[in-house]
Amino acid sequence: MLVTKTFLDEDFLLQTDAARTLYHEFAKQMPIIDYHNHLPPDQIVNDKNFENLTQIWLYGDHYKWRGMRTNGVDESYCTGDKSDYQKFEKWAETVPYTLRNPLYHWTHLELQRYFDVHDILSPKTAQKIYDECSEKLRTPDYSVRNLLRKMNVEVVCTTDDPLDSLEYHQQLKNEGTFEIQMRTAFRPDKFILISNPNFAGFIQKLATIVGFEIRSYDDLTKALRARADFFASLGCLLSDHGLEQLYAADFTPEDANAIFKKALAGQTITSAEQVLYQSAILHYLGTMYHELGWTQQFHIGALRNNNTRALRLLGPDTGWDSIGDWSQAMALSKFLGRLDEYNQLAKTIIYNLNPADNEVIATMIGNFNDGSVAGKIQFGSGWWFMDQKDGMEKQINALSNMGLLSRFVGMLTDSRSFLSFPRHEYFRRILCNMFGNDIENGELPNDTEWIGQVVQNICYNNAKQYFGF
Repeated sequence: MLVTKTFLDEDFLLQTDAARTLYHEFAKQMPIIDYHNHLPPDQIVNDKNFENLTQIWLYGDHYKWRGMRTNGVDESYCTGDKSDYQKFEKWAETVPYTLRNPLYHWTHLELQRYFDVHDILSPKTAQKIYDECSEKLRTPDYSVRNLLRKMNVEVVCTTDDPLDSLEYHQQLKNEGTFEIQMRTAFRPDKFILISNPNFAGFIQKLATIVGFEIRSYDDLTKALRARADFFASLGCLLSDHGLEQLYAADFTPEDANAIFKKALAGQTITSAEQVLYQSAILHYLGTMYHELGWTQQFHIGALRNNNTRALRLLGPDTGWDSIGDWSQAMALSKFLGRLDEYNQLAKTIIYNLNPADNEVIATMIGNFNDGSVAGKIQFGSGWWFMDQKDGMEKQINALSNMGLLSRFVGMLTDSRSFLSFPRHEYFRRILCNMFGNDIENGELPNDTEWIGQVVQNICYNNAKQYFGF
């Protein structure tokens, strides 16, 4: 007789006894190191309380906006001027139609883990859930810092621009009483993507901050190094880049300087010049990261801002991006190899958005793991469109087949929301289920102690050791 399991019970996603043991006895209690996210540092420093569930859940969440638009919801309920409750109502109307989309799981995991709400969100339950959760959010127990504590978070790494003052990181450092580490990660993409029409303006802002004129490529590299040193003074250990692909054309400093000066003068940059300049500055940054002892992260493969009308009306990061299909292998090999040749290759994490490239990335990292650090070059966890069950399983399987899953640094939220930390639980349940199935099938030995240790390493220990937190 077929037994139907309860939705989102304590054994959610855990299909075997071995999986349940691995999760409940080994993975569940491990702290969270969230080494890449887009959380607002000011909200952590100010220990913000949100007024209602819409503000913490729907403001800025393009995952939900995409689902709502697909469900026929007008833009005024996503990014527009409707009231917070009207927006929440439209989300509640959409949720029943998100079956088999990760939004369905995330929504109900977050209601359970943060608010102890076990109702299914729908138009019938919307008012009750909204009122109950909003009332809790306005209490001290649901301040931002307490939300992080509730999820057993140990480290959060925000993603910050070289133009950022890092004033909130400085404030938290001076405060010296908050037990959760908030670190910064250096993201200088504005100074790489030379075809951006605002490029010259960014350079001018950078010059103002560093206190000297930036008239040449050499000036730019000195300015970026000055900012990186400032980030390092506040505990920065990582950089991050969100690029379509890596750039590794042959270049000379003279070529890069000539192209840089053309851009400053407002002259048109050809596609070939763009790639050459981007190759030069990326290589320089790679050498700098190695010298600083940082880990460099590359998020590759996103085709951004596909809807030009929406971009014009709403701006970037509002939900109009997709998976891209660039050829990744050759440039990635050349970029990493050029740094490795002179022993200037920093610890590196490569996040891949196109699952068709999973095996490419999984084999590429092995080319540059030189034995100096366990898992020096990492195939990062499934991100963005891939941070769901199928995407995570595909990434884990590719890494398992062609690398060492046991040395993997695990999951991160890549999120702007303080309610997104159950994604770590989601990942851990999926990981334990995969190991558990292999044990039950006789494909791995029933060595619970060792496999449990490996699970704990992937969930927490590897990241702590790898990043040096």
